[in-house]
Amino acid sequence: MKFVAAALFAVLLPVSLAADTAPLQLPYTQFTLPNGLHVILHEDHSVPVVSVNVWYHVGSGRERQGRTGFAHLFEHLMFMGSGHVKPGEFDSWLESAGGQNNGSTEYDRTNYWINVPSNALELALFLESDRMGYLLDSMTPKTVDAQRDVVKNERRQSVENRPYGEAEDVILGEMLYPEGHPYHWPVIGYMPDLTAASYDDVVAFFKKFYAPSNASLVIAGDIDTANARRLVEKWFGDVKAAKASVVARPQSRLTPRVRRRFPSGARYNAWRRGSPRRSR
Repeated sequence: MKFVAAALFAVLLPVSLAADTAPLQLPYTQFTLPNGLHVILHEDHSVPVVSVNVWYHVGSGRERQGRTGFAHLFEHLMFMGSGHVKPGEFDSWLESAGGQNNGSTEYDRTNYWINVPSNALELALFLESDRMGYLLDSMTPKTVDAQRDVVKNERRQSVENRPYGEAEDVILGEMLYPEGHPYHWPVIGYMPDLTAASYDDVVAFFKKFYAPSNASLVIAGDIDTANARRLVEKWFGDVKAAKASVVARPQSRLTPRVRRRFPSGARYNAWRRGSPRRSR
């Protein structure tokens, strides 16, 4: 019996290893609209669901000293209405269609995702295109002030008022990257910078970085590729093109050790790998 089992294992092992090492097959179609928007489509009919993900190539690393926290602030502002969508309708329309959505911010990107039943794909594309092209038609100083307060409260909750919050979200970044490096400050920004940001500063940030040529759109799931492309061209084709800015990356150096006073002893080891993420 043991011999039979051993023989069977010897026969099946190569098959199992071959299956584990088989290359991943993920067919997709990609194209670029005349306004510079990069689009990737992946058709998968496993379940009647579609995921839409817009990835803007801007994060806290595109900010400047004295005006940190803009990328994460914009993540919040993008849910507060746009030219043809009143405040609150973005979430309510998606939820009425059985969908869900959120966003997150890192050093080098801000992304917004929507999951909807496949028959609601056009709704998702309309909403994403409207805030890409017409956010400023709806944004006001009052909206900016309200979301600024939300972000500042989030910082209090996750950094200032959380044990060792500053160690994880602030001090490690300041140690790993020297002053002036775009990864030196925390993704959520510094309190004085959030307070000092003006409405005009926020508008300038949007115009500089939230351009089709600085974004990628991925649609994956239960779609017909040709129809999905038609819908993308319909809703994103009229978003005005703009020249996206490119920021050079300076070299970094390590600060070997920094001491801070905490309620009790703590030691953190950190490597320059990955980046913190914020979700609204």
